[in-house]
Amino acid sequence: MITLSGLSKSFGSNHVLRDIDLSIDQGESLVIIGGSGTGKSVLLKCILGLIEADTGSVCIDGTELTPKTRAAQMARFGMLFQGGALFDSLTVWQNVAFRLMRGPGRLPKAQARDIALAKLARVGLGPEVADKMPAQLSGGMQKRVSLARAIAAEPEIIFFDEPTTGLDPIMSGVINSLIHEVVTEMGATAVTITHDMSSVRAIASRVAMLHAGRIQWQGCVAKMDKCDDPFVSQFISGRADGPIEAVR
Repeated sequence: MITLSGLSKSFGSNHVLRDIDLSIDQGESLVIIGGSGTGKSVLLKCILGLIEADTGSVCIDGTELTPKTRAAQMARFGMLFQGGALFDSLTVWQNVAFRLMRGPGRLPKAQARDIALAKLARVGLGPEVADKMPAQLSGGMQKRVSLARAIAAEPEIIFFDEPTTGLDPIMSGVINSLIHEVVTEMGATAVTITHDMSSVRAIASRVAMLHAGRIQWQGCVAKMDKCDDPFVSQFISGRADGPIEAVR
């Protein structure tokens, strides 16, 4: 479904991505791990077409992502942003239905609202929250609304950017379970970037570790736990000592 070939990106003398080759199968849930500043967000933005790579290509279902093809490909994407990124001037249901009413093939308001309510129900939120403003909700509820918005248009590919950031361990577990359930039900291809190992174990069918702009290792979760790569071992255990230098 997604193929990255020789993808590189630099900002001045800062080489963020270095010749990335990575394939993601249809229906697969790939989680990209790595420390802060290793290029995870830049890689995601290159796949989305928000940043243009210096070299290499991104292909979606066999079609190369270019400025001319990006609009059509974006219609196939859903996105859950790190901070939720809800519009604070819109009600909850209007946030969920934003794409339905403003994107290609826009729907009438009443139909869009019905879909929004159904998606809210899928993430465990009742109709009583639909007309509230995002500021009236807890952090966990806002994240659920963001997930409902990400799946509102039934996307084929869903991107999750640090989905549990700012949540307590219990709510993180709830969101991880919801993501796993929703992605499985929809048969969607999922790409998640995170440094939260609980998310990795709950969401991933495959893991890729990014370090110093390169794919350091990739494989299934079971192999990750038994991996003898010192970079992977240090990262998943959270040890300060190892080949990954801690920023002090």
